[in-house]
Order: sequence, then C-alpha cells, then structure tokens
Amino acid sequence: MISFDNRFVDQLPGDAEQRNFCRQVFGSCYSLVKPTPVLQPSVIAFSSDVAGLLGIELDWMQSQQAASVLGGNELLPGMKPFAACYGGHQFGNWAGQLGDGRAINLGEAIASSGQRWAMQLKGSGRTPYSRSGDGLAVLRSSVREFLCSEAMHHLGVPTTRALSLVLTGEQVTRDMFYDGRPRKEPGAIVCRVAPSFTRFGNFEIFAHRHENETLQMLVDFTIANDFPHLDPNDPDVLQKWFAEVCVRTAEMVVHWMRVGFVHGVMNTDNMSILGQTIDYGPYGWLEGYDPDWTPNTTDSAHHRYAFGQQPQVAHWNLLQLANALWPIIEQEAPLQEGLDRYLDAFKSAYQSMMANKLGLRKWDDASDAGLTQQLDSVLQLVETDMSIFYRRLARISLDQVSPEGIDGLVTDDWLLRHFEDAYYDLSKVNREVLSQTQDWMKSYLMRLSQDHRSDVERSAQMDAVNPLYVLRNYIAQQSIDLAEQGDFSEIVRVLQVLKNPYQFQQGMDAYAIKRPEWARHKAGCSMLSCSS
Repeated sequence: MISFDNRFVDQLPGDAEQRNFCRQVFGSCYSLVKPTPVLQPSVIAFSSDVAGLLGIELDWMQSQQAASVLGGNELLPGMKPFAACYGGHQFGNWAGQLGDGRAINLGEAIASSGQRWAMQLKGSGRTPYSRSGDGLAVLRSSVREFLCSEAMHHLGVPTTRALSLVLTGEQVTRDMFYDGRPRKEPGAIVCRVAPSFTRFGNFEIFAHRHENETLQMLVDFTIANDFPHLDPNDPDVLQKWFAEVCVRTAEMVVHWMRVGFVHGVMNTDNMSILGQTIDYGPYGWLEGYDPDWTPNTTDSAHHRYAFGQQPQVAHWNLLQLANALWPIIEQEAPLQEGLDRYLDAFKSAYQSMMANKLGLRKWDDASDAGLTQQLDSVLQLVETDMSIFYRRLARISLDQVSPEGIDGLVTDDWLLRHFEDAYYDLSKVNREVLSQTQDWMKSYLMRLSQDHRSDVERSAQMDAVNPLYVLRNYIAQQSIDLAEQGDFSEIVRVLQVLKNPYQFQQGMDAYAIKRPEWARHKAGCSMLSCSS
C-alpha cells in the first residue's frame, strides 16, 4: 500500500473553520475538506506509467477499492485531504481569492525511490473555495485533462501527470458555451499527480492581503521542500529561487511553442511554481499555423492568451509573482534580475529549439534569425498545418538537389507534392504563396548545405523534436463522444498512441493527419469554453 505524508498540512497554517462552506479564508494556506462521495465510481482509464511512479500495482488500479479511493468515496491510511487557498490575476485583472474550488489534495504519496508525489482529485466536490460552483467536473473536460497531461509528458513538456479517470455514475449540469442552454453530462474525476501543485497565486493572495508572515512561511516551505538543492541559509536564496522559477517557466513555454500547444487560460493561478504545465482547460493544438489563435471562447475578443502571446504573458505573470514577493524581499534588483533571466533563458532556449526543429547543427544568429522570421510569415500565407509541415520538412534530402542546383529542386510541382498533406486548401496555394515559399526554401537549403550533415542525421534530429502525433482537439472529442456512449476504448487507444509521439506507428495514420473539414466548427473540435 502507498505510504503518505502531509507536509503541506503539517507545516503550514490552516483554516480553523472545520465546516465546508464557501467563504473568504484568511491567514491560511489550506482548508481541510473531504471529497464528496459519488454514486457509482468506476475507473475507465489509467496511466500505468504514473501508477509505476507511485509504486501502485496495476491489479489494484483495476480493483473496486481503486475506484472508491480515486472517486473520492474512501481515504487510504495516512491521507489528510485539503483544498489550497490562493488568488490570482485572471485575464490581466486581480480576481481576489480563488483556491481549489473543485480540486482536493489527498496527500503526498512517497514512492520507494523517496520521490514524493502530491495526489489531487479534480472534480471531487465543493470546497470553501468553490464560490458559486458545485466543485464537480464532467466527462468531456476530464478526458481532455487526463489525455493531455500524459500526452505532454511524452512530448517532453514539463507537466503535471494524470493517474486515473473515474466515472462517477452521476450527472452534472453544465452550460458548455454559456449560451443559456445547460444540459446534464456524465460526471468524472481525474486524479492529478505532481511533485507540487503550488501556483503563483498561492503567494499572491497573502501579499494582496498583507499577510506577510504567512507569505514568508509559504516561501520558506516551498524552497525547503520543492527546491531542496537551494541552501536556505544562503543570504541570496530568495533571489536564486525566484531566478530559477523564471528560468523553469521560460523553458516550459519554449516547449509549448515547439509542439504548437496553446494553454488557453494563462492566469497566474494556472502557473506552477515548478515550471510545469498545469490546469488543462480550454487548451488547443495549433493546426493551421496562426500566432494569433486562441482556443478559449472567453478570450476570442482580445486573444490575450493566443499562441504567439504566451512568452510575453509568462513574463507578465512572473512580474506579478515578483510583486507578491516584494513584501519579504523589498529589493528591486534581485527581482528584476530574475525577470531578466527569464528573457535571456527564453531567447537562448527558443533559438536552440528552432535550430533543432529546422535540423541545424546550432543556431547562427546572423543567418537564422531572418530565416525563422521569414518562415513565420510563409506559414501564415495559407492555412498550413504546423505539425505536418515540420515532419515533411525533415523528409527533404540534399541529395535530391539536381545538377541545376537548388533552383532545379524547388519547383512549383515539387512544393505542392511535398507539402500537400500540410495544406488545408490546395486551391489557395497560388502563385504568390509558391513564390514566397520557394524563396524561403532556397534560403533554407543553402543554410543546410553549410552544415555538411547527412540527411539521416538531420532528419533524426528533426523527428526527435517535431511530433508526428499530437492531441488535436478533434481527436480528443472523438474519444469523448464514444465515452459518453459508454465506449472507453478510444481513450485507451489514443493514450497508447500518444506515448510515442515522435515515432511512426503502424496502422495509426488517422492520428497523424490534419484536422478534417467537418471538425472545423464542431463543438469541442476547435474553440472551447472554461465550462467543465
């Protein structure tokens, strides 16, 4: 059986009120609260990889006790469930107290390796932080979170993980698009797993309330437990800690940009202190390349959290964290240094990432800055699938260059044949599109020729960072549609495919094609709301 610890509860101040009702909670990092029992919990999918991390036997994951525990009906010995108190900036505005409104932390599982993993049930009932909500979650959002958590991990993106997906046997009423047409949907619970679920907002709430003593306690706890490599007695420990948070955040966002992931709701309460992707709500995968695209219907007017805005938003969010830390640091220089470290770390990691995506030995600013800027423009000339484009780009061989040179290779017919699968509407690939694409391609091939690498070496490098399989929204929605009919096999199949996103898998071509036209405007296949 899993061994549990409860450092967050044991070492930090908690809510003295024992009753579970919605309220403002002051001077407390958490409130003790138990999950709400559900009618008929059943495990419909689980990650064997995450079970292995926790030291859980796979037989147990298929037991009725697993369904009971992961559905919120039973606590294992040592569990001390709680909901965390935090605030946050939502869409650029201070929102006040938020907190775990539908997530309940069960405790920290201690693996045989000594690694601690916080286990959290999302959709397990009302907490003091639920505001006007019921604390529940529906199957569609839970499937999306379960699949994307694991998909991102296997893509190499820092992320929280997902252990299980549990059907509750109950119906939950939701207005999916906030259009006054609510309907009942199957309820479900995801068990999320991470070293820590602490967010920027955990610190912001105490700073905004001038609860500096509690803020200091949380900072000390976080450094000691989540950043144990830092010396707490170092007089510069706060500066080093904030700088590391900035660097980790930069590296995470670079990974998002690499694979075409759009978080959709980068509020400060959705930013992990560990630089891990957290809270999979109205996310999306960039299909037709458009830096201004957002999958979030709530953001459709302003595009604050669009794909191309993510690096700037992360920097802004870190500024809000810096403001929250000001009461205990009271020095501008260390905080500014951390913010500058973000910019430097992002630039360096982004350049290295783009060099890998393009198959270059290393980044050369003199030539590659212009090359990538030109590519950014070319990809927007006509709707072009980002994932497929880069995989096709890796198939180019310099050995194909004709005696006439590069011009002899990059013809209209060759471009259309080579990138046909990436274009959503070939009829729009007109003379102007072909001309600009040819210009870029010639510059790119000239740049490749300077590296003097074999095609095999270059394509292997590119295929290692440019995924073949990503969790396109329509693929997730197909899994949801079947699951709502009682067929959970597609969830299992998609999870298996996404465990090897960079390698060709026989018989799985359907998961590596561009979005079908029927999915362009189908609910859940493009834009999504925060409703779950």
